[in-house]
Order: sequence, then C-alpha cells, then structure tokens
Amino acid sequence: MNFIVKIGVFLYNLDVEEVSYIVSFATDFRNRGDKVQDNIKQPQEVMAKRTAKNSIFIDLFQNKSYLLKLYKTLHPEDTTATEDSLTDITIENVLTDNLYNDLGFIVNNKLMILIEAQSTWTMNILVRVLLYLAQSYHEYFQRTSQNYYKSKKVKMPKPELYVIFTGNKGRKPDKIFLSKEFFEGADIDIEVKAKIIYESNTDDIINQYIIFCKVFNEQTKQCGMTQKAVTETIRICKDRNVLREYLLDREKEVVTIMMSLFDEEQIMKSFIKSERYEAVQESARETAKKLIKKGKMSLDEIADCVPSLSLDELKELETEVMQLA
Repeated sequence: MNFIVKIGVFLYNLDVEEVSYIVSFATDFRNRGDKVQDNIKQPQEVMAKRTAKNSIFIDLFQNKSYLLKLYKTLHPEDTTATEDSLTDITIENVLTDNLYNDLGFIVNNKLMILIEAQSTWTMNILVRVLLYLAQSYHEYFQRTSQNYYKSKKVKMPKPELYVIFTGNKGRKPDKIFLSKEFFEGADIDIEVKAKIIYESNTDDIINQYIIFCKVFNEQTKQCGMTQKAVTETIRICKDRNVLREYLLDREKEVVTIMMSLFDEEQIMKSFIKSERYEAVQESARETAKKLIKKGKMSLDEIADCVPSLSLDELKELETEVMQLA
C-alpha cells in the first residue's frame, strides 16, 4: 500500500484539524523528498555550459599575449605594438541584467576596438554594439578625466567594431550596417558598421578560435553537452595545433570554464526561486500575525495552518504582536 493510499485510509477517522495537520505533513514530506531527489540527481546533471565557447573566448583574450596576437591579426601593419600598448576596457558582467560585452581594448589611446563572438546569426548585434560603444566611451571619458559638458573638445580613440562569427558564412555579408538593416538604407544621424570575420585558411589566433568552436560543435553533436565533448575538443585541437599553447597551459582551467553546475541563467533562476520562497514566508508570517491577533487559536493550532513556520517562530511573532498591542 503506497503512502497516498495510507493517508486516504487514515482520513476517515480524523477530525478537520487532524486532517489539516496530516495534509500539511504529507506536503512537507513530499517537498523534502523532491529536494533529496534533486540533490541525488545533481551530480549527474553536470553538463557543458551553454555559454562554453563564449567563456573560452573571454578567458583566452584576457591574456595580453593572445590579445596582442589578435590585434596584430587585425592590424599586421603595426609592427611596434606591444602588450603594454593594449588596455583592456571590456565591460564586465557584474549582474546578469547589466550591460556587458565580450571584448574591448584600446591601443595607444588612439584606437578603440570592440569585438563580439557570435555562434548564431542576428542583426541585433548592431544594436548591442552601439550600446557597448556608448558605454565604453562613457567609461573612457571618466578614466581620462575628460568632461564632455565643457567647451574644450574631448579626445576620442577611433572606433573599430568586429563580429567573429563561428558558424558557416554562406551568403552572409562581410560588413553589416545599422542604417541598411534597421532603416532600409535611409540616411540616419548615427551609423554603426561592423566587420564580420569568418573561418579562413589562415593560421592566426582568430581563425584558431573559430576552428575550436566548430570542433566543439561537432563533438557536442556526437556526445551531447557532456564532459567527454569538452575533453575530446581539447584533445583534437591540440593534435591539430589549434590553440595548442593555450590548451596545454590551461587544460584543467579550460575544462572547469566549459563545465559548470550553474551558468548565469541558472544562477538567476535560483535567485528568483529564493525570492519567491521569501515572498511565501512573508505571506505566512502575515497570516500567522492575523490569527494571533484574533486570539481564537493556540500557537499549536496556528502551526497546523501555517506549516512553513516553526513553533519558535510563531512564539517570536506572538511576542511581537503583544508588544504592538
């Protein structure tokens, strides 16, 4: 005889208050069981992050030596640039709903380069890049103590905007324009142009990153979003001399970066759940206060009606209500 059937049999011989207690207990028991099952399943649900490729992009180019290689890929004519020439201005992801971008850096205070890595084709990237550029300039003026409300003309590094697309090129354009994509080519007061970088036959750091992403896509098709897909991607890329130095130096870190119990989206969902729990608890406290004020029920009886509150919590609420009376 299962648990629910047993409860049903008992209900015939119980009064209303006892039934309320049993139902509350059964609900609490079920919820606790769900939590236990969740804890048991959790280790089996560790998968590659949905944002794994983007996480590698960010980690790779936080290293100044790889950032310099990226810059020289974009500007091979600049033979004098050094790691010290580059200043990282990437907008950090402090909160999940804040503005943040993949990569931003300034070269010798003259050139501002913003780069986004995309695996899915979308023209909305132009809108995001516009916002990133505005925020990056705002922070630049703050860092350089320039006031754009005064009459003296401020100094601004020249902007360059790039999108590294890790999917297949097909018939996609080499450049995309805000005016063309959103305003039917009209002459608008502000233009945003982004250059698109696709896979090529070169051996530069950007192309190696694109190949890394494509190898990862192939492995996830075969193995799913699993640790095996991650480790196989690393092995294959090392064998093909793709990001080999980076993967040899940081293999354990790369696996950790790509594999995670929680990514940003999951963290936000957990936060929302905790907020809902607090809301439920606050509602339970308000209900308990009203019952205490009426004075028609004992604390034990109120505990039956509001099972999420312990007897000690109800005693504290009773003291609080008496003090306010």
